[in-house]
Amino acid sequence: MEVKPYENSSKDKRTQVEDMFDNIAPKYDFLNHSLTFGIDKLWRKKAIKSASETSPKTILDIAAGTGDFSILEAEKTSAKITAIDISQNMLDIAIKKAEKKGLTDRIKFLKADSLNMPFDNDSFEAVTVGFGVRNFVDIPKGLKEIFRVLKPEGRLVVLELSEPPNKIVKAGYSFYFHKVLPFWGKLISKDGAAYKYLPKSVDNFPYGERFLKLMQDAGFKNTKLEWLSLGLSAIYTGEK
Repeated sequence: MEVKPYENSSKDKRTQVEDMFDNIAPKYDFLNHSLTFGIDKLWRKKAIKSASETSPKTILDIAAGTGDFSILEAEKTSAKITAIDISQNMLDIAIKKAEKKGLTDRIKFLKADSLNMPFDNDSFEAVTVGFGVRNFVDIPKGLKEIFRVLKPEGRLVVLELSEPPNKIVKAGYSFYFHKVLPFWGKLISKDGAAYKYLPKSVDNFPYGERFLKLMQDAGFKNTKLEWLSLGLSAIYTGEK
């Protein structure tokens, strides 16, 4: 499963994604929270509650972006957090946030590729990915890499956007996500291509039972799916 970022580019897909998030980093938080009307914060809390149920001492947060997920994990658990992302500009913002909250001793930020992580096998007791799996260049490969670094009995928690199953909700979602979001995203971030890509990445994501199947193919057991907000997003969990 591959998701194509910017179109008509000679750069490899990983570099395209990295450049895109580097470009929109300064406005990412404002757009992320305002365009979801702040409900993304509630989704994060629910996902982190799931990740904390096993009382992990070490958590790897993949596609950490500007650090909201990692910081909330540090606040809601006693675990040591390792947060990775391919965008240095996003990580720079995350580091500043952690410094303001006095959490730099709890969170280690590292620029790294989710498809080729610099960690030993069986390194973390939990792995989380918030709104990032759909940006993996190769989703099955990314899930296998997560399985590799996760300790036996460790838990993977993925929070991701999806397409609502209800036809009425889906129609409103489609208009907002494909018309309103790209317009405001371009206006505020000055990067129209990025906010055209983001809705497409959701459209191409194998949400629901298809994603659970990919998790199972990667080796995960006890996989579960929980729909949120009428199917606007979902939490996927699995164990090694």
